Amino acid sequence: MTQKQTGTCFCGAVEIEVIGEPAGMGYCHCESCRSWSAGPVNAFTLWAPENVNVTKGSEHLAQFNKTANSDRHWCSKCGGHIMAGHPGLNLIDVYAATIPTQTFTPGLHINYAETVLPMKDGLPKMKDFPAEFGGSGETVPE
Repeated sequence: MTQKQTGTCFCGAVEIEVIGEPAGMGYCHCESCRSWSAGPVNAFTLWAPENVNVTKGSEHLAQFNKTANSDRHWCSKCGGHIMAGHPGLNLIDVYAATIPTQTFTPGLHINYAETVLPMKDGLPKMKDFPAEFGGSGETVPE
């Protein structure tokens, strides 16, 4: 049986379901994610698009594209952030806090060259993105 987990926006008007295991988890330190999340770092879980479904409240989903690389979605009723599509990667970032039952096991930091919150946790610190995701693949010191 495939594992299903559900999560909601802040007010519960929008509900999503993720199926299976995430393709990856980690922290993003870029200015865009920091500004969007209103925090010094964004915790992400990446999923194949076919494993993410809006099961309730799709009429309340609002959307914004700052760049072609991100398709951000939030609840228009409460402002709660839900997810961001990354079309070039064919992945959806469901914000880690949106799925409370998902054990968050980060594997790396991305865009660490932009960090405002240094984190000493032993995980790889990518200057930008891994090479397989179009980045330089370079790491920077912790």
